[in-house]
Amino acid sequence: MSGTQTRSLADLKDLAVAAALPTDQPKREPKRDAFGRSYATGRRKNAIARVWVKPGKGEIMVNGKRVGQYFARPVLRMLITQPFLVADRYNQFDVYCTVVGGGLSGQAGAVRHGISRALTHYEPELRAILKAAGFLTRDSRVVERKKYGRAKARRSFQFSKR
Repeated sequence: MSGTQTRSLADLKDLAVAAALPTDQPKREPKRDAFGRSYATGRRKNAIARVWVKPGKGEIMVNGKRVGQYFARPVLRMLITQPFLVADRYNQFDVYCTVVGGGLSGQAGAVRHGISRALTHYEPELRAILKAAGFLTRDSRVVERKKYGRAKARRSFQFSKR
């Protein structure tokens, strides 16, 4: 993050208030389908999440399973709900998503990215808040490839004189 480091959700809410100040940018229109849903794609590492968001009771379904069943670790569930907490929309939207590729951590990051983007399509005024929190930026860090003549990406083979 640039500038100051944010440490908690309270810090992010302070950023949200600062980001909600009016600017001279054109008004964005909501993007919703015939069912009243907004769609977005989220990516992280090798994981890709297709996310649909619509108003509801706060149910999150990932690959046909409840979020607690799919992401068993509480840290991953917390990661997914962060966009709703920062935007002050917790338990107001139902989320349905399909995730492919990567591991659980990358998939959770992809779902968070997709939820953030879908929320901005549903309510364009949330864009400034989510962007200030850093949820709309795609985390471009990926695993470095293995090079020839090396044991791993950077690790050399063990050297022995004898």
